[in-house]
Amino acid sequence: MWKQKPRSYMCVTSVPLILVLVVLVLLQFLALMVVAKVENFTRSEFPADFVFGSGSSAYQVVEGAAREDGRTPSIWDIFVRANKGVSKGASGDIACDQYHKYKEDVQHMVDTGLEAYRFSVSWSRLIPNGRGHVNPKGLEYYNNLINELLKRGIQPHVTLLHLDTPQVLEDEYGGWLSRKIVKDFTAYADVCFKEFGDRVLYWTTINEGNIFAIGGYDNGLAPPGRCSFPFGQMCTEGDSVTEPYIAGHNMLLAHSSAVKLYYKKYKAVQHGFVGLNIYSSWFSPYSNATEDVTATQRVIDFYIGWFMHPMVFGDYPDIVKKNAGSKIPVLTPRESKLIKGAFDFIGLNHYNLVYVKDNPSSFEMNVRDITADTAASFFLEPEDAPQNQNDDPSSSLSGILEYLKTAYGNPPTYIHENGQRTERNGTLYDISRVKYLHSYIGTLLEAIKNGSNTKGYFQWSFLDGLELFGGYETGSGLYYVDLDDKQLRRYRKLSADWYYNFLEGRTIRPDEITEVETGVFGSSTSKASE
Repeated sequence: MWKQKPRSYMCVTSVPLILVLVVLVLLQFLALMVVAKVENFTRSEFPADFVFGSGSSAYQVVEGAAREDGRTPSIWDIFVRANKGVSKGASGDIACDQYHKYKEDVQHMVDTGLEAYRFSVSWSRLIPNGRGHVNPKGLEYYNNLINELLKRGIQPHVTLLHLDTPQVLEDEYGGWLSRKIVKDFTAYADVCFKEFGDRVLYWTTINEGNIFAIGGYDNGLAPPGRCSFPFGQMCTEGDSVTEPYIAGHNMLLAHSSAVKLYYKKYKAVQHGFVGLNIYSSWFSPYSNATEDVTATQRVIDFYIGWFMHPMVFGDYPDIVKKNAGSKIPVLTPRESKLIKGAFDFIGLNHYNLVYVKDNPSSFEMNVRDITADTAASFFLEPEDAPQNQNDDPSSSLSGILEYLKTAYGNPPTYIHENGQRTERNGTLYDISRVKYLHSYIGTLLEAIKNGSNTKGYFQWSFLDGLELFGGYETGSGLYYVDLDDKQLRRYRKLSADWYYNFLEGRTIRPDEITEVETGVFGSSTSKASE
């Protein structure tokens, strides 16, 4: 187990822009070099304290029981009931029903060889009013889940907030748009630390804080679905110009307050670790033109630096402050001191590579949101990839890990989400997901050999469930869940078998797999319809 004080990154100093740009170009080159990796690797090649697992979230993937045992609605419940976003109007009222089937699911985790399981607590299940009274049924459920995991030798990693703020706090004072959320979130964290911290060592305060702020308050594609024209066209209320920055600011304050609380009341006894999760693609210049390289760094500062810079240096990146101007709150000396160094690890959700092309015209708008403030356009690989571009998609992972190492002092990092979303058609022969996992895990190993301080990897997701983009029409799971079956039966996919074999020390290259019926993985992979 690694030991790290949360203030340890204060020694990292900021660097001139020209040097940052040179480093960025070198990182693009190094990322390509890293992908020239060996195709044969084993679990034993990773550090002894490295952990492999899979993940889920309370509303999005697993719990269900949305109206049972005292749980009150979260902003995600209201979001989907209003048919907002791009989840196809799907609801998490039942989802995979892990609330009732947790023992069965933990057995599946054992059968898959998982070393750890990352899940989130539903704030509105544990504290239905957002503050005050703790729901005994909610407390019982999470105690049961944690105990079952530990009994079966699986390490619990807990996220406190995964896009599901209690709706009662949204109604009362606007949720993350108010500083009041800092006090209430800290009190909620206190309950979790007190009740579960004797068995849980790894805590993540907020999942994808940066994307929560953008999706929830800029483009309206995520709960609570606030935005304003023309940046979001599905919203009836919101202000895309200012609200994302306000929400992000309050998330940083709430996270840091929870970390401070943990170190004051619990660290000496529980010896756990607290981190913050961010989402990021890796950003690569569309061309070698200076404008595209500069634009790429600008995008990195807005999507990664927006949260990382304050936690490492105590302030927002200069380009963010310059372009956002008065829209972004100023970090006071007290707030800067609170936020700077307030983390034991960084959780990273990462899936893909994005190309960046300079687009100065977007910055000429009179009213700008975060996307416009970056003054850049995005080109997703592969449809809009530059001609003759030979980047292996998994090079994106080595790119962002190298950047965290170079720009932010190589903090302990957990890959909290990485996986492939595919059409949810019932097939269990998900060879494309096997190829994806093989490629990214191999890239991760090379990044670690090159000095990355990555401590764990969690595949997303353990079960097919409700995806923010696609609802139940797509899935990312190692297990298929038959939603037409009243028992919500789980079916093991090829990817689960591949992951199990990898964790047991037998890594099979995807090109060695031709048909499910070959018996490479035994007889457990069969069609869900059978």
